[in-house]
Formats: sequence, structure tokens, C-alpha cells
Amino acid sequence: METKIKQVDTSVWRKKPLAAYEADMKKSELKRVLSRWGLTSLGIGAVIGGGIFVLTGIAAHDWAGPALAVAFIIAGIACTFAALCYAEFASILPVEGSAYAYSYGTVGEIFAWFIGWNLILEYMMGATTVAVSWSGYFEKLLHLFGIDPPLWLMNDPVTAQEKAEKLRAAGEVIPDFTFAVNLPAFLIVWVVTYILVKGIKEAASTNNLIVIVKVATVIFVIIAGAFFVDVSNWTPFIPDPVVDDSGQTHYGFDGIVTAAGIVFFAYIGFDAVSTQAGEAINPRKDVPFAIIASLLICTLLYILVSLVLTGMVNYKDLDLKAPVAQAFADAGLTWAVYLITIAAIAGLTSVMLVMMLGQTRIFLGMAKDGLLPKNLFASIHPTFKTPWKSTIFVGAIVSIVAALTPIDKVSELCSSGTLLAFAMICAAVWILRVREPNLERPYRTPALPVIATLGILANLYLMYNLRTDTKITFVIWGTLGLIVYFLYGRRHSNLNNPSE
Repeated sequence: METKIKQVDTSVWRKKPLAAYEADMKKSELKRVLSRWGLTSLGIGAVIGGGIFVLTGIAAHDWAGPALAVAFIIAGIACTFAALCYAEFASILPVEGSAYAYSYGTVGEIFAWFIGWNLILEYMMGATTVAVSWSGYFEKLLHLFGIDPPLWLMNDPVTAQEKAEKLRAAGEVIPDFTFAVNLPAFLIVWVVTYILVKGIKEAASTNNLIVIVKVATVIFVIIAGAFFVDVSNWTPFIPDPVVDDSGQTHYGFDGIVTAAGIVFFAYIGFDAVSTQAGEAINPRKDVPFAIIASLLICTLLYILVSLVLTGMVNYKDLDLKAPVAQAFADAGLTWAVYLITIAAIAGLTSVMLVMMLGQTRIFLGMAKDGLLPKNLFASIHPTFKTPWKSTIFVGAIVSIVAALTPIDKVSELCSSGTLLAFAMICAAVWILRVREPNLERPYRTPALPVIATLGILANLYLMYNLRTDTKITFVIWGTLGLIVYFLYGRRHSNLNNPSE
């Protein structure tokens, strides 16, 4: 009797069979403990944080002026198109891996790898950026209580030297130091890592508490700040365009679009909901709901905060590091500065938590498919039921980079990877609708051809308008990813083994 040997597909466009996703869900060792509103809370926890508390000042001061609200609307629309497509995919393939997993079953392995590689950039570098921002707000809180820790203990070596030189130039006596480390950033990453290793239920409970605090604070900022709005600060709402020496246009429509690309970082996180599908109680219905709900809630809050902020303070006078807290300080509400600073610290903590959580689940999905080492990235703790080795690995990298590296405009680099992933998801869900029209779809994206086309164009347009050096760095990262794929991922893929 002859035994037929199934020929292995060696094409980089080979796809993971959709039936394999069903098998993955049945074999999953992760705990299903997340409810509909638990998932929504995770989404809000990931979204509200560094963007609203940090990037609003830069985006309004340098690029959009009072039209910052329009920039948030543009970025929100681009995200909404992607979110609607994400929701349909999440209802079909409720597995960890997010955009990576969706693309693997539709577009092909090389695209899936490239998206997964960019999601690594999004989550890991995003968490690093947030850790440094957290340290900055923590230092501000210490100053409010009259505590002034040494520069070398609160900053990376480069930033510490730069600050020391500025203070010395201003006449202050700053002792020489040969070593500097951002200790708060290092420590907070390990606190978050510990929570994530312990389990998703503990992480979700911690996040829920933080979400309540920061959403309440954002609502306070909107209501209390409204009483201090001077409508003259909104005139002109869209300042006249200004071209700098490098040829970059500030203000006007071009400035607003650039600002939208910057504040896009503030939206990164709603897609993290889809990485938690493996731990959702009813993923097919609850993940789509949570994706869309968290995005809509955060977009509304962002628009209102941006209007209040630019109404309280003229955009030319906005503080670049802590714009919201400084706006209330300038209004004489010193007590509110304490509240906002504490909420910012809490908010940034939950953003870091969800980003690192999403990162480990991306690694888990890629490792299960053989594209990354399974013994490291797919190892589940026997008691905690979490990918503990991967979590510790991510914590180690993020903590070291945050402690020793100056972070400058990394948010744009994170955005570039996310924008491409969003555009690819819009294309992939359309491709799947055409190729597999009879698949069960608990959620169907309305007017998909229109939504998908607009999503692709909007996200690629925002990506095109990022700074040139950001795009160059992104190309370097993408090239490195392709090298890793061809040296390791392609050869170790489960699709090389017909039995898998």
C-alpha cells in the first residue's frame, strides 16, 4: 500500500489553514477570565496615557495649534476604519496574535511575519517610551513634595549630561558624575513584569482600578478646565502655515496632518484587545465589542480634553513635557496638579501593562507557529498559566533600554509600525471576505469595500507624512526583520511539517 506524502509548500506566501486556528483555541492553556467590559477596560487602559498627558503639548505647540482637536479626529477616523476591520477578524479568529494571526490565515506567511515584526516594534518600543515618560511624571511628583533626587539617578547617561550642562550654564552647582541610570523607569518595568507573570486576572484587576482613576481624572480635567477656557485662545483655530528651514510645514492643513501622525501614538492600544482573545470568556462577540467601544470612548475624551487644553492656554505657551498639569498650575489650581500628576503616573502604568501584555501574546502566537523559538516564547507557567519566560524576556529588554537610552520621538517610530499593520488588516479582511465568503462571521464590517479602502488610504497617508528620519529607521527595522525571517522563521515554520 502506497503512502502519499503531502508536498510541503515552501512559498513565502503560504497561509496557515483556518482550521488550525480552531485547533489552537482548543489546545490553549491560557485562562479564559476576561469579560466584555474587562476587555473594554483593557483597551481604555492601553489607550489613555502618554498620548493625552504628554503628546498634546508638542502636537498643539509645534504643529496644529487649537486645531489639535481636528488632528485627534483625523487620527481617530483612521483608527476607526482599522477597528471595524479588526472587529470582523476578531470574531472569525479569536486567537492571540492580533494582526499577525489574521494576516497569516489570509495574505500569507511573509506578510504575517512582517506585521508581527512591526507589532514587536509598536509594543516593545511603546512600552519603553511610556516607562521613560512614567519616570518623568514620577520625578515631577517628587518635586511637588519637595524631594529632589540626583540627576544621575533619574535619567539615562546622555539626558543626565545634557540636563547637567544646562543647569550649570544657568549658574547652578551640579556635581560631576560618571554613571547615570533612569532607576524609576527600570523599576516600574519590573513591577509590571511581576504583575504580568502572576496572571492575566491579576493584571486585569490592577488595570481596572487604574482605568477608573485616570478616566475620572480625564473627566475632571474636561469639566473643571471648561470653567477656565478663554475662547480667544481658539482664534485663529487653524493658524496660518509656517515653513521652517528644513522645508517642513507647521500649522495649516499640513501641520494638522503631521500632528495627527504624532498623536496617533495616543490611540495605540485598542488593537491590544485583540491580543487577549485567548483569555476572553466569549471572544467572538466580546472582542469586537471591546475594540470598537474602547476606541469610541477614548476618541470622545481626547477631543474634549484637546479643546479644553487649547482653550485654557494659548497654544504658543503650552508646556511640552506636562501640558495638562501645567495648564492647571497656570490657572492657579495647584491642588489639581497633584491629582493630574498622580493620574498620569497611574495612566502610564496601565499603558505599559497592556503594551507588555500584548507584546508577549504576539510572541506567543508567532512561537506557536514555529516562527520564533517555542521553548522561550511559547512556554506557559504550570501554575500562573502565563507565558512567563517571554514576559521576563520582554521586561528585561524594556527595562534596560528605558534605563540607559535617551528616548527622542520614538512615538513616531511606534506609530509607523502600527499604521502599516492597520493598513494591512484592512486589506486582509477584504481579501478573506472575497476568498472565504461562507465563513461564519459573528460580526461583519459594514460597507467593507468602502471601509477597507478608506482605512488603507488613511493609514498609509498618515505614515507618509511622518518625518523622513522616522521612515528611514522603519526601513532599517523592516530589513532586519526580513533577515531574521529568512534565517530562522521560514525554516522553522510549522508549515514545513505537514503533520503540524
